[in-house]
Amino acid sequence: MSNKELFDEVTIGNLKLSNRIVMAPMTRNRAAEGNVPQAINAEYYRQRASAGLIITEASQVSPEGVGYPATPGIHNQQQVDGWKMVTDAVHEEGGHIYLQLWYCGRISHPDLLPDNQTPVAPSAIRPDGEAVTFEGMKAFVEPRALTIDEIKDIVSQYKGAAEKAKQAGFDGIEVHAANGYLIDQFLRDGSNHRSDEYGGSVENRMRLLDEVLDVVSEVWDSRSIGVRLSPENSYNSMSDSDPQSHFEYFITQLNKRDLAYIHLLEGDMMSESRDVDYRALRDTYDGIYMANNGYDKQRAQTALTNGDCDLVAIGVPFLANPDLVYRYENDLPLNEADQATFYGGDETGYTDYPFADKEVA
Repeated sequence: MSNKELFDEVTIGNLKLSNRIVMAPMTRNRAAEGNVPQAINAEYYRQRASAGLIITEASQVSPEGVGYPATPGIHNQQQVDGWKMVTDAVHEEGGHIYLQLWYCGRISHPDLLPDNQTPVAPSAIRPDGEAVTFEGMKAFVEPRALTIDEIKDIVSQYKGAAEKAKQAGFDGIEVHAANGYLIDQFLRDGSNHRSDEYGGSVENRMRLLDEVLDVVSEVWDSRSIGVRLSPENSYNSMSDSDPQSHFEYFITQLNKRDLAYIHLLEGDMMSESRDVDYRALRDTYDGIYMANNGYDKQRAQTALTNGDCDLVAIGVPFLANPDLVYRYENDLPLNEADQATFYGGDETGYTDYPFADKEVA
């Protein structure tokens, strides 16, 4: 048992967070033309700045990393300027915000990529399902396996994105190594069938993540870098032969880096099954462990009390309740989320969710 409370201050890296509630990264497809963050995005994040920490929606590190329409990037000056509006808005409210760095890999489509190029992956294995394009849903294509030189180039793109995140005023960065995107495609053996130094053994499958962390650590103090993992999430046609032992290895290696935190998507977004022992993974990690997937106030506090985590990332409730922390503190009812407005659109279902009447609390 622990004495951790949901509304306690907690220190991660060089930041003192006002509570242990994290706004989870959520793709909302509301970037302006050119994948540039805009004023409506700044308002959305400003409204939710009472979170102990905000992790932004995933943001591609290059034009080749795109996987969905209208998702923000972090690879040119216009995007830096757009994100600066966001970080300024959050900081003006006393909040803290990390940028999540993203490369979609095979979870993309030629329609979304420069010159209609073929998406890339560790191996030429087509994922099941369909890509979201500007013209609607289209079947995923067979990706092209990356060459070693191309992998090195992608690693350098992460460094450039990390530099731009610092220019944009973020408090830190999170490397997205989960949910079936490129780094996760290398980590898990269902999608990585390579026979070179980036495939086969757990050491080799972790090489891309290690190299990305090496270069972003040249830009940011390691204690301002988080990593997101999803050991058994089958979303985006993902699988692994032994997620328990493989991710225990990955996490053991991450212990050496003195990171801000690791962020675990616990279980499977596509089903209620849970075959991995996440407490064992948490006990493997020496630092701050952030839990994610279906948490509400009660479950979050129970996990903290039991020592199962140090921070709890919450998604949809934060989407629908900009003042979620206040509502939790005062046991107020929550707004219901409108799923029809989750992806794309305007202010509706984005910045127009009502705040609670503070006179009622």
